[in-house]
Amino acid sequence: MRYQKKWRVTAALLAAALAASCVTGCSGGQENAETAGNTEAEGSKGTEGAGTAESGSSQSAETETRDSVVVVMGPTSEPEAGFDPAYGWGAGEHVHEPLIQSTLTVTTPDLKIGYDLAEDVQASEDGLTWQVKIRDDVRFTDGEPLTAEDVAFTYNTLKDTSSVNDFTMLKEAVAVDDTTVEFHMNRPYSIWPYTMAITGIVPEHAYGPDYGQKPIGSGRYILKQWDKGQQVIFEANPDYYGEAPRMKKVTVMFMEEDAAYAAALSGQVDLAYTSAAYSDQTMDGFSLFSCETVDNRGFNLPAVPAGETDENGVPIGNDFTSDVRVRRAINLAIDRQAMIDHVLNGHGTIAYSVCDKMPWYSKDSEAAFDPQEAERLLDEAGWKTGADGIREKDGKKAGFTMLYSAGDSVRQALSEDTANQLAAFGIHVTVEGVGWDTAYDRAQSEPLMWGWGAHTPMELYNIYHTRPGGKYAQYSPYSNGAVDAYMDEALACTDLEASYELWKKAQWDGGTGITQEGDLPWIWLVNIDHLYWVKDGLQVAEQKLHPHGHGWSIINNVDQWTWE
Repeated sequence: MRYQKKWRVTAALLAAALAASCVTGCSGGQENAETAGNTEAEGSKGTEGAGTAESGSSQSAETETRDSVVVVMGPTSEPEAGFDPAYGWGAGEHVHEPLIQSTLTVTTPDLKIGYDLAEDVQASEDGLTWQVKIRDDVRFTDGEPLTAEDVAFTYNTLKDTSSVNDFTMLKEAVAVDDTTVEFHMNRPYSIWPYTMAITGIVPEHAYGPDYGQKPIGSGRYILKQWDKGQQVIFEANPDYYGEAPRMKKVTVMFMEEDAAYAAALSGQVDLAYTSAAYSDQTMDGFSLFSCETVDNRGFNLPAVPAGETDENGVPIGNDFTSDVRVRRAINLAIDRQAMIDHVLNGHGTIAYSVCDKMPWYSKDSEAAFDPQEAERLLDEAGWKTGADGIREKDGKKAGFTMLYSAGDSVRQALSEDTANQLAAFGIHVTVEGVGWDTAYDRAQSEPLMWGWGAHTPMELYNIYHTRPGGKYAQYSPYSNGAVDAYMDEALACTDLEASYELWKKAQWDGGTGITQEGDLPWIWLVNIDHLYWVKDGLQVAEQKLHPHGHGWSIINNVDQWTWE
């Protein structure tokens, strides 16, 4: 992550922002009492100094006590189903630490595994049993002790009901005694500690249908107030078993990007998400904070010829991209750094895989921009430049339609930049925005601009492994038995860190894999930096590599933030 110097804002821009903030700010109302899940007294306490538009003019975040912070995230960061781990809190597409609940393990700054509730984790030789010893000094915020029964209840409940996590590998969780839980697996799963790092533990005695609205946990923070569509207020858990949070109060507001920018300009908030489009703007009293990520963008290239359909009649395959020489040429023809400079205003890193910078990343994935070799490969594949500059073969033009999710300006810009770059090599790309209701099906025969990136090797598995019971991988037609075998062996490995080498071999083993010298069924472009405006004096703690999703990851360690 990087800080950039602060700039000054013109008086006219500031005035406009102040006006905008009065419109887009949020304040508590009748909904507070209905949704916060707190007593009236607690709700009143939670609203004071929250940084809403109503209070901002008289009491901005700048004049609040120096143990509170107001953060702005995008509207999609608000958990629709509430703060229940079974329905996406801490998991799902945008993985983060659940804050309200404790987890058995955590990911360390180098994205290996550390302990939270766990004191010891052991796997059996066959990989079918995991035994976890937990602390005996942890209580939920209602005063009840947290025991292995709560851990087993949480996992069994999520196994049966989770709408976001895959728990098919888990057969049953069993509490052996108050401080020992065993996980009995349906199949070996070496990366189980990464699942344990995002699964918040809920209390068996206080779990029900409305838990997400009124969560009870044992984590660093307590949910004090939730004004749906507006803000969430957290307060430090006074009985937390770990180091006491330095930030006693954390207010998270949900705003569209332009409103978030205006709120920062007006001084109502302390940290606000932004994008590369705003990165060249000026703002007095704020610095641009940049976090490196594995939030990557790239596109699939269907690796089999056209002509098949799946069980639902969806067309599969693409005659142009099914030639591996074409896929390799496309990979070498893209100048990723130029793409970062032009599309992201310099705020990104080159992506070579879906797991860049992770412990299981293979450097064999790297391939430098090489226009001469790209031209040679296209020539070798029989695609010759026609009179109109577009390559041809057997009477067909070289090219494809590049799909992107309609409304996503960054993916659109990356798609258009890809089209412009490939045009120089005689490949004609038509760019089309589509909805996700059709995108998945169309990606079986046409490239689609995707966003991926998670703190688990399962991201590799989900993209490249042949779908169980199917002929090809799930998101794009591709299959390689050797790649599958390495990933299966990695999951069956009883030593987590030893499994990293097997994940690397799945990427390239010297003879086969998914890299430039291998099958290359996906092209990776950039990892998008997560950008934030940070008020002067706020010290944001060192960030781990952010996964996909520009939201909750920034406050994974908000308890360690300080004010100068």
